[in-house]
Amino acid sequence: KFMKYLFYSFLLVFISCTSPKSNKPVIGFIDQLQDETLEKAKTGFFDALKQNGFDSSSIEVIYRNAQNDQPTMLQSLDYIISKNPTLIATNPTLPTISAVQKTKTIPIFMMVSPRPDLAKLTDAAGKSPANLFGTYETLDYLDTALLLIKNVLPNAKKVGTIYNQSEPQSVDALARIEKTCSDAGLVLIKMPVNNSSETQLVVASLLSENIDAFFALPDNTVFSSMEIIVKSCDDKNVPVFTSEEGLVSRGAVAAFGADMYQWGFQSGTQAASFLKSKSTSGLAPEIVTVRRRVYNQMKAEQFGLAFDSTFTSVK
Repeated sequence: KFMKYLFYSFLLVFISCTSPKSNKPVIGFIDQLQDETLEKAKTGFFDALKQNGFDSSSIEVIYRNAQNDQPTMLQSLDYIISKNPTLIATNPTLPTISAVQKTKTIPIFMMVSPRPDLAKLTDAAGKSPANLFGTYETLDYLDTALLLIKNVLPNAKKVGTIYNQSEPQSVDALARIEKTCSDAGLVLIKMPVNNSSETQLVVASLLSENIDAFFALPDNTVFSSMEIIVKSCDDKNVPVFTSEEGLVSRGAVAAFGADMYQWGFQSGTQAASFLKSKSTSGLAPEIVTVRRRVYNQMKAEQFGLAFDSTFTSVK
């Protein structure tokens, strides 16, 4: 019996040593939360890989969604990193920041994230992490997005917004629109919100201030609460404007901002270049290239608003 056991033990060792190992690139992808807007960026990322020859048959994907929970995100990143992935894709800001903190060697391709310095990811010399790539946005576009309110509602006086104090990009965006409102002669009513469970109550309080329009910031809590925000604003006949194109299809009236699908596609194209060459030479974080003016026709009719040919109607 001992010899028989020994034989099978040797056989198992032989099989495990001689079985071919997969040479497929391993893509670790982490989302901050389940959200229709962020989903468009993820779709764009994988479409770019597919168009460059990296589909489900030629890559292995380790996908994790943090469900908007920081401990879950950190655990997910630890798991992904333990599998020694070829690269990590992050969507949006908080996964990008956490991934950079977790690894200095695995290439990270960000999307729906701010410029590295705005995310506090640069060193004292202003250099980005050597392993950070993908596509970022600045805050410059927020001015144009906010001023849509002034252009479409010339008599507007008060604009309301909510923001999550724990999200760096939300705090920075708030500071930007505060200045823009001041320059444009608009009064900004702002209220903090810590998580999506508080959104309905906070928005109700904001609407009691008789605001003329609501502005949806680039904020994960806003993303996850958009339907609640729109319903509350609709009940008070207050239109919602935003800087995020993906939120227009979810009930905002209009937006000027990055095309979320193209944002992910741009990062995916960079990642595909890395997979092909097996080198990050020539790659660096780059600004998103596709922004659009879009409007929701149904919402425009609801509020009696008109948009010219520079705007694209989205469903």
